[in-house]
Amino acid sequence: MSAPTLSLYRKYRPNNWADVVGQAHVVSTLRNAVAADRVGHAYLFSGPRGTGKTSVARLLAKAITCTNEDLSQRPDCTCENCLAIQNGSFMDLIEIDAASNTSVEDVRELRDKINFKPNHGDFKVYIIDEVHMLSTAAFNALLKTLEEPPPHAIFILATTEMHKIPATVLSRCQRHEFRRLPLEETVTQLEKIAKDEGVEADRDALELIARQGTGSLRDSISLFDQLAVPGERLRLDWAQQVLGTSASEAVLGVIDALVANDAAAGLERIRAALDTGSDARQLARQIVDTLRGVLLLGMNVPLGHEFAGDEARRMKAQAEALAPGSILRTLRLFNEAAAEVRQAWQPGLPLEMALIEAMQAPSAVRPQTAAPAQPRGRAAPPPQATTAPRAAAQPAPTAAAAGQGLDMAQWSKIKDLARQQNANLAALLNSVKARHLREDKLLLGFATDVLKDKMEKPDNLTMLHDVLEQAFQRRLEVQCYLSTASASELPAGLDSSGVVAAAVRLGGEIVDHTDQTTNDQ
Repeated sequence: MSAPTLSLYRKYRPNNWADVVGQAHVVSTLRNAVAADRVGHAYLFSGPRGTGKTSVARLLAKAITCTNEDLSQRPDCTCENCLAIQNGSFMDLIEIDAASNTSVEDVRELRDKINFKPNHGDFKVYIIDEVHMLSTAAFNALLKTLEEPPPHAIFILATTEMHKIPATVLSRCQRHEFRRLPLEETVTQLEKIAKDEGVEADRDALELIARQGTGSLRDSISLFDQLAVPGERLRLDWAQQVLGTSASEAVLGVIDALVANDAAAGLERIRAALDTGSDARQLARQIVDTLRGVLLLGMNVPLGHEFAGDEARRMKAQAEALAPGSILRTLRLFNEAAAEVRQAWQPGLPLEMALIEAMQAPSAVRPQTAAPAQPRGRAAPPPQATTAPRAAAQPAPTAAAAGQGLDMAQWSKIKDLARQQNANLAALLNSVKARHLREDKLLLGFATDVLKDKMEKPDNLTMLHDVLEQAFQRRLEVQCYLSTASASELPAGLDSSGVVAAAVRLGGEIVDHTDQTTNDQ
């Protein structure tokens, strides 16, 4: 068997400044620094994945170690050092993956070796990728080196999460922010690659690939590499089929169910899609993409090439039927569901909960639209008597009133505040199985006695009280209970034989509960 073909994203990795796409603000600054012989000892490149951080770091390393006497022409890509960097044999360029070298011992080993003189030229360049993965102790050890580096050492740190870098490290680096690439620049680069590779490609297919790349040139090139076949034309319908981006009947059916307020039909659509092999996270993303299209159509914004034909016509009808506020709320719910799928023991559950919560929102249908038919012939329940979970009307925690529930936005806000105060407290809140607010009391359900006991420790309760007071602008009592299959451990007033109780036992989460005496069926 012959050796594997070089991936296109590696084949078209920039070799000189002119090859860098979409980061002119970074390239200009670095080129000027090299030409003026004013290179710093530490740089931090931050930004989304696939936008060129590591490639530009290597280019800077080439420019620093290039032997061309004309500084403005560095890197010249012809000298011995430049060629060695290009083929990966330059010993004075050390690349470290912080994701797999996170410990303080790894950084100490680097510090021990850093004092050795370069093998070639005047500098050793250290590129530390995903630097945010370093432990706190490792960052402290690195800080000492950044404060007083040997004159021959230059550090280039790269990260996708700059907010995780300690301020002490940030203050010692020259920072450069990489941006997502505009659609047009990505498509232009894909057209160039297609021409070089002998692939005929429709522009609308390349636009779809670029949109799927979400501003990451590397991801876009990888998708093109997956779809392109030399000698065959790359068409939009083929790209949609392979990438799974066409709004499927299942996705449109879910939104139709939202229009009709038919939860059973929507849940059936989700179940059928998952049963046929659809990935839950990808399904959630498709629903989000399609809802975004519906929202844009409702605001008379063209969709481009993402949707066409019958799909676009159905989406237009959905846009005319749904209120914009309902679409926005449903977008948020399914966007959160896409993020939660990985952690859910039942992958479809976050999608099902998002659909049900979206249908509980008021004013889902535009006022001028006729009232939707009740699902499967059932009579509408009296609005004043229900124990089914419902979403809080206000998304902000500070607006929560007595008896009002905690929706996803409120709970996320509380967890964010807890994370800022204490990591252990945030971890405990992540393990909460059920939560609801009753007057001035927050009830938290845990799956085990161990987690419940940890939450009830005085230090944790004190911190949580502070967080809640910050979020709600009032003092709340916290009560913990076991969230298991026992009827006695369900919230008071909830029928243990009803569908809501059954959902809780299967891992569902109550976001609001109103004490009523009516049956929840």
